[in-house]
Amino acid sequence: MKKKFFKILNNINKAILPKYSKLDPSKLSKFQQAIVAFRYYVLTNSLD
Repeated sequence: MKKKFFKILNNINKAILPKYSKLDPSKLSKFQQAIVAFRYYVLTNSLD
């Protein structure tokens, strides 16, 4: 159940949230860093 929820959430993240992978992480704002952290958290939980 948990894995399926995170897989669905990961698909939503891919479609809606912006990607900051090509930018320097030290130059991102706190809000952008929070988005990167959230995307990483969802991705790692969907792969477990």
